Amino acid sequence: MHTMAPTAPVTLSLVIPTYNEADRLPSALARIRAFLGAQGWLATTEIIIADDGSSDGTGALATRAGHDWPHLVTLLLPHAGKGAAVRQGMLTARGDFVCFCDVDLSMPIEQIVRFLPPLAPEAEIVIASREAPGARRYGEPGYRHVMGRVFNALVRLWVIRGIADTQCGFKRFTRTAARDLCARQRLPGFSFDVELLALARARGYCIAEIPIDWYHERHSRVRPLRDTIMMVRDIWQVRQRMRRDPRIAVKPAPHGDDANTNATESHEDHEKTFVSAE
Repeated sequence: MHTMAPTAPVTLSLVIPTYNEADRLPSALARIRAFLGAQGWLATTEIIIADDGSSDGTGALATRAGHDWPHLVTLLLPHAGKGAAVRQGMLTARGDFVCFCDVDLSMPIEQIVRFLPPLAPEAEIVIASREAPGARRYGEPGYRHVMGRVFNALVRLWVIRGIADTQCGFKRFTRTAARDLCARQRLPGFSFDVELLALARARGYCIAEIPIDWYHERHSRVRPLRDTIMMVRDIWQVRQRMRRDPRIAVKPAPHGDDANTNATESHEDHEKTFVSAE
């Protein structure tokens, strides 16, 4: 079940997967709403809370928040995993551009303007990167960084080359790309990002990376050791699936790692080009 979606047209959809986030969701929604209002985007931006079977009232809280926010939609889903929740949200989205982000807003919501015209690279998929030149990390423990780089090395070796950071929690798609890829997505857990990007590369979509400011959240839901083991298993499954299914077999990058479009403009230059949507 979900709340009734508004009928007004939207140009941007923001999908936020949640699982037992009653403590963090109110502040995230307040920050997003304030930003959209300042940009003049409230009437054209749809927020989709894809609640993954929370047991702490997150879904009810999101539903109540939508009572005075016509473009806030809540999907009340059975518990299946973050990837499954994002998939449902992306397939529900109606905006010309569809993004997903984490409820902790590790990438400040204010940076979303860099993922949209006129500032964004010309690509169907634009992803946030903590590794692209100009990216800045704040508060991340060293062991988390090392684990992330080892995982990315396995992703490059087994599944998809040329993407420096597949796991950063903010990604933007055109509506066409979002629906095409999510209709083929299978992984329900944290590794779904890798599967989406592998499918995108195989199906010929252009992928661009943008360096961001990223703030480590101490109360992350990720369990470093257990979830990393599961994610390694998942990316091996993606590799096997891409090899078995000739319709989505991974195509070799035309120029190796350089086949991916990389946005290398400095962070400072982007900050100077923030524009109003009005």
